[in-house]
Amino acid sequence: MPDPIQDRPETELTDPDLREPWPEEEEELRGGKASGYFRDHPAAKWAIIAAAIVAVAGAVFVWRYYSVRESTDDAQIDGHITPISARVSGTVTSVKFHDNEFVHTGDVLVTLDPSDYQVALDRAKADLADAEASAHAAQTNIPVSTVSTTNQLATAQAAETAAMREVDVANARAREAEANYTKVSKDLERMKQLIARDEISRQQYDSAVAADQAAGATVDAAHAQIAAAQSHVAQAVAAVRTAQTAPEQVAIMRAHYGAATAMVEQRQAAVEQAKLNLVYTTVLAPADGIVSKRAVEVGQVVQAGQPLCALVDVSDIYVTANFKENQLRNMHPGQRATIGVDAYDVVLKGHVDSIGGATGARFSLLPPENATGNYVKVVQRIPVKIVLEPGQDQNHRLRPGMSVVPTVFTGGK
Repeated sequence: MPDPIQDRPETELTDPDLREPWPEEEEELRGGKASGYFRDHPAAKWAIIAAAIVAVAGAVFVWRYYSVRESTDDAQIDGHITPISARVSGTVTSVKFHDNEFVHTGDVLVTLDPSDYQVALDRAKADLADAEASAHAAQTNIPVSTVSTTNQLATAQAAETAAMREVDVANARAREAEANYTKVSKDLERMKQLIARDEISRQQYDSAVAADQAAGATVDAAHAQIAAAQSHVAQAVAAVRTAQTAPEQVAIMRAHYGAATAMVEQRQAAVEQAKLNLVYTTVLAPADGIVSKRAVEVGQVVQAGQPLCALVDVSDIYVTANFKENQLRNMHPGQRATIGVDAYDVVLKGHVDSIGGATGARFSLLPPENATGNYVKVVQRIPVKIVLEPGQDQNHRLRPGMSVVPTVFTGGK
């Protein structure tokens, strides 16, 4: 095999300007030039070392800076938006606000025709007066019934005593009549013997027979009086039993009074409801805020619960930030945050108020159903509520729905 060195011309081997350097020689030449450069410029080596240290320190600083901050652009201003609706139905007589107007608590927004509700209130008051009169009459009947039933019982008991005494008198008269009848009967027997011997006159005998018959009739009459007196006793006993129901009769009257009182309360509640319905014909602002989304006009017939407008409470504005689930490792309520507002190019201060109870997907209209088997792992986002520090939006320029970029400092509170 030919030797490349031997095949070179002699001039190339001896003349350094004409000879090409070998690879080993090229490496030595480059090292020599580099070492020669650093020998000629000693500050360059320290500059490179310093630059490397600065780069490492900058990398560490950037890592430490972003490692304690979590930020997202999936965030917006939120607030309390209250739908304003009528609580009663009626015809709109006036609208007292303009769209996007700022109103205060208690300001009149819409008025409805109150005529029907005024008539209903008058009718309820009349029903209440009628119920109160009935209750008063029932209350008056209680003492009247008490006295009346007490007197009836006393009268019945007295009648029973009198009837029993009447029976005693009738029995005594019956015994007297029977005694007289016995005497007259014995006299008649003696008269029969005397008339048989013609010792007395026929007239005397007839008088004895008549006296006997009269005494028998008297006995029968006495027995009839006993029966009548006993029937009077029975009637008196029945009257006493009837009069003894006096407590029940009084209880019935008290029950009537209780029912009348309950009716008064019911009619009073109807009056209060009618008053409320009359008040509800005037729709008031429940809080300070901006009324928007007007959906009512004069002459329109509205129903109870129908939305008329929306009230945005701009005094209580907060941020809803949807952070990725892997950004919540060190996040907790109380940590400070900054909020960049796209609309005004300002940065506001706040703090984490709370972390949502579920992911945004779970709160969506159609939550994903992973049990079907068509599962693809997707990083979920969880809403985080960030409250602004007070006094930063005194002009109420922030509006719900504005885009913001919040940054939470997770390194501490």
